[in-house]
Parts: sequence; C-alpha cells; structure tokens
Amino acid sequence: MSIFRNPQVVLFSSDVVRAAAFYQGLGFTETFRVPNDGEPIHIDLVLDGYRIGIASVSSTRDDHGLDPLSHGQRAAVILWTDDTDAAFKTIISKGAKVLVSPYEWLGRLLIAWVADPDGNPIQIVQNL
Repeated sequence: MSIFRNPQVVLFSSDVVRAAAFYQGLGFTETFRVPNDGEPIHIDLVLDGYRIGIASVSSTRDDHGLDPLSHGQRAAVILWTDDTDAAFKTIISKGAKVLVSPYEWLGRLLIAWVADPDGNPIQIVQNL
C-alpha cells in the first residue's frame, strides 16, 4: 500500500492565467485555483486524469523559499493522440512554438515537439 496518491506535475510560470488558458485551449479543465478571486498564484488543470499545475514563479519564491526557473526545458508534458499531424497543426494554431516537426521514431511512434508559452516542451505522440 502506497502512502502517496494523485500525482501531478507543476509547471512554473511568470503568467499563470496565460499558461492555464493555453492548456485549457488543448482540452484541459480547471479544477483548482488560489486565490478564488483576483490574480491566481496557482491553477490546477486535468485532462483524462492527467493533472498539471501552473504555479507563479514569484509566489513559489515568496511563499515556499524556492528559486524556480520560469523559462526553459525543465520537464516535458506528454500528450498522446491518434493523429500527431493534426494535433501538431492544432497546437501550433493555439500559440505553441515548433521545436521539432512530426517524425517517426523507433519505427512505431510518430512524435512532434512544441513549446508552451513558457517554453516547456510538449511531446505529441501516437502509436503507428
């Protein structure tokens, strides 16, 4: 029996609202926000049971004493799809930056890489 439950990844952002809106545009649904009113310092979103959080860099520094980076390739969000080419075009139209166009990998996957508005890599992947 594990003592842990409900794992999630938190991405750090200098603009929590912008980052959350980007992921909502991909189909994620907001499930948690702090504070409830005013400028949020943290928003959680979920898609098919996969939960990500968006936390403000300044709040993470001020409230928790950490020194997060707000830009760069620190982690990757992986999004599985049935059509990498179509998903790639869709996510680009929603403001993602192209990192690597779709390519076949290991003879069994079709993969593309983009970056969200804070530079976090997103891998779009399908089984061939």
